[in-house]
Amino acid sequence: MKILHVITRSDLGGAQSVVINLANSMCVNHDITVVAGEDGPMWDALDARIKKIKVYEIVRPISIFKDLKALFKLKKLYSSVKPDVIHLHSSKIGVLGRLAFPKSKIVYSVHGFDSIRLAYRKYLPLERLLKNRCKAIVLASNYDKQNIINEGITNNLHVVYNGVHTPKIESELSIKGIENYRKVIMCIARISPQKRFESYIEIAKKLPQYAFVWIGAEKEYEGLPSNVFCLMGVSNAKKYIQLADLFVLPTNYEGVPIVVIDALSYGKPIVSSDVGGISEVVLNDVNGFVVENNDAIFVEKINYILTNDNVYNRFSDKSLKIFHENLSIEKMVNEYKNVYKL
Repeated sequence: MKILHVITRSDLGGAQSVVINLANSMCVNHDITVVAGEDGPMWDALDARIKKIKVYEIVRPISIFKDLKALFKLKKLYSSVKPDVIHLHSSKIGVLGRLAFPKSKIVYSVHGFDSIRLAYRKYLPLERLLKNRCKAIVLASNYDKQNIINEGITNNLHVVYNGVHTPKIESELSIKGIENYRKVIMCIARISPQKRFESYIEIAKKLPQYAFVWIGAEKEYEGLPSNVFCLMGVSNAKKYIQLADLFVLPTNYEGVPIVVIDALSYGKPIVSSDVGGISEVVLNDVNGFVVENNDAIFVEKINYILTNDNVYNRFSDKSLKIFHENLSIEKMVNEYKNVYKL
């Protein structure tokens, strides 16, 4: 089977992780091509057997000139690759791809419908207009599926949870200074208004006995509490989750974040904002808590887990169980194969 994956950006966000994991897992038995619109670390993460094509006119902002040129190049690309399946990832390429390619071959993965529904609502009319220009729309959670139905998009919907590899434990990892604290709490995310970095700092101030590590900063921050470690330029950041005792994600909207699945794969209890589909993989008082965006509640739940060994061990075991049963690479690939065959 010839599969063409198309995505707008080639950084290392959640959608790119899905592309990497699907493409690398299936390139052994299938002919895989990946297309994106920029230089970025995603390219280096792809298996050498995968064909890689950069179309620089594919950009995230709306640009009539570049968008029309990208549309033309995508049409031309279809004629040369002749794929059996065209898998579009995220909303911008979801629009261009559904205009460029035959609908009978298109699978469109939204990768977090709240980013459209809440943050970029002005693009919803395009989603409605193109809702039947593909054979399948894939959502990352039942939460997203219900919300897209509420917006009038009801046909050919499928839920496929994202999956990650079972991690390998590395013995040489360290973060200088965290050994001076009783426990380590971690978050991995870009710092943006969506991710509530300021709340993370306030939570850390109220729990000075614990080290709070945030990986994903794009600049240095001054005046942080002494128990906050804000790291930038960290490659393969998820491997550092093994150093954490607990994973925390304060956020305003999500689908089911890959980084939460990564934390489950390491058997970590999780305290997260109750947004998107996170409550489908983080179950209250089972492997963590999903809570309203209130710093005091985060503090209470974090301290409850880290000061009760029986609770901690139970949550940790359940996180691993949820990961292996529902969120492995193998399960995700098999479910996408079923969608491809529709």
